[in-house]
Amino acid sequence: MVHLRTTTVGFPRTGPKREMKMALEKYWGKKITESELLEVSDKVALQSLRDQEAAGVDLIGVGDHTLYDHVLDWSERFGLTCKRVREAKLTGLEAYFTQARGRDGIPALDMTKYFDSNYHYMVPEVVADTVPRGNFAPFLAHVQLLRSKAAKADAVVPIVLGPVTLGKLCKYAEGRTAAALVKDLVPLYKELLGELSRAGVKEVQLHEPWLVMSDAETEEVRSLTTAAYKELGGCGGPAVNLCVHFDSLSPAVYSYVVELPVKRVTLDFCRSKAMVEIVEKQGFPATKELGAGVVDGRNVWRNEAAAGGILQRIRKAVQDDARVVVAPSCSLQFVPYDLDHEEEGSIPAEVRAKLAFAKQKLEVLTKLASSDSSSTAATWIGEDNLSGVEGAKGVTPEMYTRSEPFKERRGKQLAELPDFPTTTIGSFPQTAEIRKLRREWKEGKVGKAAYEEQIDKEIERVVGIQKEIGLDVFVHGEAERSDMVEYFAQKLDGMLLTRHGWVQSYGSRYVRPPVIHGAVVRKGGAAMTVREFAVCQKASGAVPVKGMLTGPVTILNWSFCRVDVPRAEQAVEVALAVREEVADLEAAGCRVVQVDEAALRERMPLKKEESEKYLEWAVACFRLSTCGARPSTQVVTHMCYSTFEDIIGRIDGMDADVLTIENSRSAGEMVAALSSYGYARDLGAGVYDIHSPVVPTMDDMAARLQGLLSLLPPSRTWVNPDCGLKTRKWDEVIPSLKNMVTAAHKLRESHVSA
Repeated sequence: MVHLRTTTVGFPRTGPKREMKMALEKYWGKKITESELLEVSDKVALQSLRDQEAAGVDLIGVGDHTLYDHVLDWSERFGLTCKRVREAKLTGLEAYFTQARGRDGIPALDMTKYFDSNYHYMVPEVVADTVPRGNFAPFLAHVQLLRSKAAKADAVVPIVLGPVTLGKLCKYAEGRTAAALVKDLVPLYKELLGELSRAGVKEVQLHEPWLVMSDAETEEVRSLTTAAYKELGGCGGPAVNLCVHFDSLSPAVYSYVVELPVKRVTLDFCRSKAMVEIVEKQGFPATKELGAGVVDGRNVWRNEAAAGGILQRIRKAVQDDARVVVAPSCSLQFVPYDLDHEEEGSIPAEVRAKLAFAKQKLEVLTKLASSDSSSTAATWIGEDNLSGVEGAKGVTPEMYTRSEPFKERRGKQLAELPDFPTTTIGSFPQTAEIRKLRREWKEGKVGKAAYEEQIDKEIERVVGIQKEIGLDVFVHGEAERSDMVEYFAQKLDGMLLTRHGWVQSYGSRYVRPPVIHGAVVRKGGAAMTVREFAVCQKASGAVPVKGMLTGPVTILNWSFCRVDVPRAEQAVEVALAVREEVADLEAAGCRVVQVDEAALRERMPLKKEESEKYLEWAVACFRLSTCGARPSTQVVTHMCYSTFEDIIGRIDGMDADVLTIENSRSAGEMVAALSSYGYARDLGAGVYDIHSPVVPTMDDMAARLQGLLSLLPPSRTWVNPDCGLKTRKWDEVIPSLKNMVTAAHKLRESHVSA
């Protein structure tokens, strides 16, 4: 008989009601002290523990709670503080938040997406004089606090980011390597395990999601992993649960991972059928416990039958007396906290019955472990069976191609603009008054006419600010939008919004991903953005105004998708809705349409051999949404805070006229890669880090622009911030944009004089 228990491998760090977000923003605003911030943090972590205990989870993963980012936490705990912060003699939370957000004269760390999720992590920097050293006291104190408050101290299992993954997530200066850093880190990991053992900890989770990556098959990663865990598994510390999530292990990696000297190996069985098939084919060692990640931590569907079917296959694949620990497929930080916070009637009953947020996922988890399910309903259609897009929904091949190639149409677009044209990415700061107005409109306290009147006044105010600053292409500011995906979900059938379904994107930035539950079309065929564009264009006079849309792949990847229909099919539906909107904007006089695909990289399969299939339909859907545009209409796309260097050919294949990218934090890697590729379209590489409160100087932005001239001529070098400005304050934005425009003027003058 197979013995079943349950474990968790991470939980939302937000707090049930976004307590962490509110505390962080109060702390940064100097409204609460450091001790008050830490008090809130402890309360949130304790509530998380209590919720998991109440659900009856046997082994509760803890220690993943964070003030900002868990990767930044572990880089600090292992002494990887970036050099510029060390040289400034900063310590404690001042050093921590400076790395996350920057300050005058000290740029923040680069920020990028965590594997294929919409969570952003801070990229540790390893330079010549970086010397790892242990700083474990705060983490140990946190674990001891939770153990002291737990009903069963031994049920509390600390979560530690593994050495191979931490090493691979870092950025390295010349002469430094991940392999060398991992070797330097292993003695410190042994020290940490020893400290945990002396504190009474019986088991620890080491998270190694890097092992799902393609290069985990290389000799370098295999030898690094086996050498590291030979030492960690034999150091006399707590028993190790090696957790690997976000995808299946390859057969080659599975063969060496299951031989590592650890007590348990916890695997992700939800992303594709490959993982369960490998276990069925290769078996699982009788000497180890298998952690079965069968409850999907990446979506909000209950999907109990599918999870039960996967578990049943696992039980048949292992030996009769095997010990299986049922788990989520990954941390539950990627789903909202509690479905019960959604008011009755706010979600259609037939949809609500199928949903599960983090607390409800715990119910599914414990139910699976306590039942003797014989279900065979294991399905992976939402991730594994990605169909092509041609021919679906009446789509024809001609709909994927602009009527003229880029070289012919570019001269017909916005010919009146100067060299180094200036613009922004879309959103402007949203005041408390604007947020209150939107809230009262949703609650029915403000009528439609009064709501639109106030939105129009805000658009006109934003136009006035842009005129004063001297921008060349205006935006309407997006005052009517709380989020770039949520707004469109309100305008599309087949998508629904929650009231409290918040998920952390980074730091205090939380989002509410919509839920796709049916066929996606524009409600009543009505335009979604034309009214606000028209108001802005009228106020702007002859200055061109961008129509602002979110791309189909980003809407899909920043939503909780259906699991009964292939994602490619859902993307086609969204793409057709966006295509209709582009046509309506053109009919209203729009000459430049921005279709953001910030999430193109997200949800792309992590293994290279599987990613091409995804990119094929993802790029096709972007083209489907934009290729109906006239040759004279400039199509812009925006991408940010991810790694795109290895898919530049696909980005070029999107056939956008202008690409705008984040560049301020990433030290120009993307620009260098574009230059090496020979990218020949217009480019707006961000010169202003919008995730930092620091106002950049004119000289700094001019220097960044000067560096772009090796790639493109001035007429096709756009000047813009890294991203939208919604999260910043007006007293930061206005001087920053004035400096940006002044920098563009300086470059224009120097170019003319040259």
